[in-house]
Amino acid sequence: MQIDAGKFWRCLGERAISATIVTVAGKDGPSGFLGLSATHVSADPPTMVVSIDKRTSALADVLSNRHFAVNFLPGEAETTAEAFGCKTALKGADRFRVGEWGTLTTGAPILASALGAFDCEVEDTIDRGGVVIVIDRVVDAISKGTGDPLIFSAERAFLPSSEAAASPNNLGPG
Repeated sequence: MQIDAGKFWRCLGERAISATIVTVAGKDGPSGFLGLSATHVSADPPTMVVSIDKRTSALADVLSNRHFAVNFLPGEAETTAEAFGCKTALKGADRFRVGEWGTLTTGAPILASALGAFDCEVEDTIDRGGVVIVIDRVVDAISKGTGDPLIFSAERAFLPSSEAAASPNNLGPG
């Protein structure tokens, strides 16, 4: 039995996941996208994997420049997530007008307010269906050690856990 793509995405959308922005220093300026499929593979050697839709404009920069960064968004970065998730009129390098940016080892943009970021070099790619799966070696990293992540579930952003717990409308356990 095979399920259709709509059913697959509806089911996958039920999981809560930390929002990330995947960024790359491209030949025509920085580019990036909301990367909800970025995850770790191994700590030894430090390895990440990101699935990039073939329609994503940043894919060409990732493949040609062989590097990118995975930025873990803080709870207050919903506007940044919307810009990189194509929910605003901003496109391409204009998305980087939202927030302050720096770099680490590879030159890929790192969001100054990110809770953490992995700076990565591409090691391998796998072409599968409508995506390219990019396996990379982490060459640098930063971590703030404080703050709550921006969480997505069913295509909605949620308050970080500490803010949700303090909300009078919190319907959680307790």
